[in-house]
Amino acid sequence: MQKQRVLFLCTHNSARSQMAEGLLRALFGDRYEVLSAGTEPTSVHPLAVRVMAEIGIDISNHRSKSVEEFRNLSFDLVVTVCDRAKEQCPWFPGARHFLHHSFEDPASVRGSELDRLAAFRRVRDQLRHWIIRTFGAAEQQ
Repeated sequence: MQKQRVLFLCTHNSARSQMAEGLLRALFGDRYEVLSAGTEPTSVHPLAVRVMAEIGIDISNHRSKSVEEFRNLSFDLVVTVCDRAKEQCPWFPGARHFLHHSFEDPASVRGSELDRLAAFRRVRDQLRHWIIRTFGAAEQQ
């Protein structure tokens, strides 16, 4: 069976899309080839790396990538995980299907390190549950 190619898009490709990429690869990597990118890439957030490591997924070698790197590739599914990316990239050349599900930006949470870690963990867990429901259900079909 040929793997379906999935691209997760977010604004900075620093947290949500990076965690989604790592989760989908870890959970269903036998069925999906997964990449992520940003409309305004920066760098992978250290707290995203940390909370993913807590569940045994290493994204420390990921880098923040521009959506422009993937303009000439085809994807079975392009998934926006923040509203801003959906607005900036409502159409993607070479995408067969689009999906949008907005998640809170954990990098925007202010407060103590414990508060910030809690936000990253919450978004990680929300992404994990959503990916299992969305991509796990697709496997069953």
